Amino acid sequence: MEITEVKIYPVNEDRLKAYVTITLNNCFVVRDLKVILGNDGLFVAMPSKKRKDGQFRDIAHPLNQETREMIENAVFKEYKKEIESMGQSLDKIDSKRLG
Repeated sequence: MEITEVKIYPVNEDRLKAYVTITLNNCFVVRDLKVILGNDGLFVAMPSKKRKDGQFRDIAHPLNQETREMIENAVFKEYKKEIESMGQSLDKIDSKRLG
């Protein structure tokens, strides 16, 4: 499996930094991944849906760590490019968490 396209849609919210769409093998699209600023830095959240009991459940997610890392690496690479093209840096984003 190959990630053939990553589209980053930055947002200006406190913890949510971007929505992401990835394309796999030029034939399957996964929308609504999120780049989120957590307590330990940025992470990629998979698309999820809120259940009636208030909990969130992933709609799509990798089944192993290798695939998760492949997705995260591709997303962070494109996210960094997008942020830098806007004249910002990841350091500035991470420093917002610190105060």
